[in-house]
Amino acid sequence: MTAQWREQAEKLFNDVASLSRDPHEGITRESYGPGENDTIAYLSDFALTHGLDVVPDRAGNVIFKRKSDNGEPALWYGSHLDSVPQGGNYDGLAGVVAGLLCLCRMDQEKVETARPIRVIGLRGEESAWYGKSYIGSRALFGGLTDQDLCLTNRFSKRTLAEAMEAVGADLEAIRRQEWLIDRSQFAGYLEIHIEQAESLERMGQALGIVPGIRGNFRHNQVRCLGEDGHSGAVAREDRHDAVFAVSELVARIDELWSEYVAAERDLVVTVGTLGTNAAHHAVSRIPGEVSFSLEMRSLHHDTLKAFYSAALAEAKSIETSRQVRFEFDKRIDTAPAAMHGPWTDVFVRQARDKGWKGVLTPSGAGHDAAVFANVGIPSAMIFIRNQHGSHNPHEAMGLDDFLAATEVLYHSTLELKP
Repeated sequence: MTAQWREQAEKLFNDVASLSRDPHEGITRESYGPGENDTIAYLSDFALTHGLDVVPDRAGNVIFKRKSDNGEPALWYGSHLDSVPQGGNYDGLAGVVAGLLCLCRMDQEKVETARPIRVIGLRGEESAWYGKSYIGSRALFGGLTDQDLCLTNRFSKRTLAEAMEAVGADLEAIRRQEWLIDRSQFAGYLEIHIEQAESLERMGQALGIVPGIRGNFRHNQVRCLGEDGHSGAVAREDRHDAVFAVSELVARIDELWSEYVAAERDLVVTVGTLGTNAAHHAVSRIPGEVSFSLEMRSLHHDTLKAFYSAALAEAKSIETSRQVRFEFDKRIDTAPAAMHGPWTDVFVRQARDKGWKGVLTPSGAGHDAAVFANVGIPSAMIFIRNQHGSHNPHEAMGLDDFLAATEVLYHSTLELKP
């Protein structure tokens, strides 16, 4: 893309960063809150100044479209506009800025597309605020429940319903779990996003093409219940030690994981929290309770099912050998999402035509594209190289890499036949 688009992209990123800079560190754009609202207002002003139309949808998201949009089923670009607290500037925002630049370029070059092209800036993708991810996209497709709407912001304690109502969302329709935009309006969905790992950086590639988004099985809390005891008085065979039991389970799960990886089965496993009850801490006390989280992700649902069953079997075995009990909270499932193969192929070809390898880069993190794909809307994604990981203030994205991905998106759009 030309110097004009480089300058415009740089200005957009810098201006939005200045609107949402956290007073302590990094970027904070609260879901359905001030930073997200300010970003939508700024991007709306930019779009109107450049001759685009701007309309809110019934979930509080924002839609940008060309004046020539005839209302027929469209190909949608999009991503989210919120961030985690003290996060980075490019997570989500890059996809919306890329879409806006493509619309402006189409107008400038007087390009007529086979279908209208629209950009949607989605709210509430990050679960850090309400404990629920993809709020804006789930709401579009009837995916929020009354229970979800009662969730409270971890900082302000405002309910999600109150926050959505404040930005004009149609709460009655959302409660009825209606689709807020007619299904016929979606010919497809395309999303640019920074990679939230460093595989592209390691390979020396500016961009990657996403074949699928991992689903997950997750327990936010698993409790191992044993029995407290005196560390000097209780023999090994008489102990009900929760720490050793959990340690053994984690080690066995890790061994299982290594076997799956060796068999080339896509899987990642994380124990993100683990601890004993601080009120009972003592050097001379056998710990009787440990709480931990357990999450597994894969591109394949069968892999998740098989690994989860194996992990439960290991827990059952340890219950017997260690004389403890494991209690699992309700499992949270997110289905894997396959991207639309023919469009992925177009992205790969366009990337290679422009000098990149077009490497296939599965997504371990969830994205709004998964929501679109799992309601039957053909979807595809491009990742941009990121040097310092994501969800942290040091998140990075080279402008040349961003422009390379946007160029692939632009030319692929002209080739796609949704």
